[in-house]
Amino acid sequence: MAGKPVLHYFDGRGRMEPVRWLLAAAGVEFEEKFLKTRDDLARLRNGKDKDLNAPKRVCSRSFKIRHDNACLFFSIDMYAEGVADLELMVLYFPHMPPGEKDAALATIKDKAQNRYFPAYEKVSASCLTFGAFRGSLPILLSEALICLLQALRTRVSNLPTVKKFLQPGSQRKPFDDAECVESAKKIFS
Repeated sequence: MAGKPVLHYFDGRGRMEPVRWLLAAAGVEFEEKFLKTRDDLARLRNGKDKDLNAPKRVCSRSFKIRHDNACLFFSIDMYAEGVADLELMVLYFPHMPPGEKDAALATIKDKAQNRYFPAYEKVSASCLTFGAFRGSLPILLSEALICLLQALRTRVSNLPTVKKFLQPGSQRKPFDDAECVESAKKIFS
């Protein structure tokens, strides 16, 4: 691959944060180009040079993942999609109208405690997360649930490439605040 991968996104956490984590865990250095206006977004959408699958390929190469065992990869994808579903609920929470936040928070807590956490507890000792196989699931899971799963956080945080990503001054983004929500509204709505 020639040069560093370039992430195009607005200057906030958003959906690119799991990609940032995966690239950091794989030890891949990357550049970011931030969207500042709605015109920047239109130029990106109409551009012919974008490749939306590039981060996935870069991570697969860096982790030396081969599709030898389709069943294993299906299971990993299934759990990773569950993490993505839970993270989307958390990601959209700051952007909700104040009247809907209490109900949304109750839904997030209920789904996390009754659906997602039991499934991850069941699989946590298997090779899908740690051990012989290093894949995207533990990184995505840790990124989505880092405040709640202290033991997993410690194990993932001790990976050398993740440890570097967690240092001050890295490309990691903080959770969305009111200023970030307003910036996103200007660009995406």
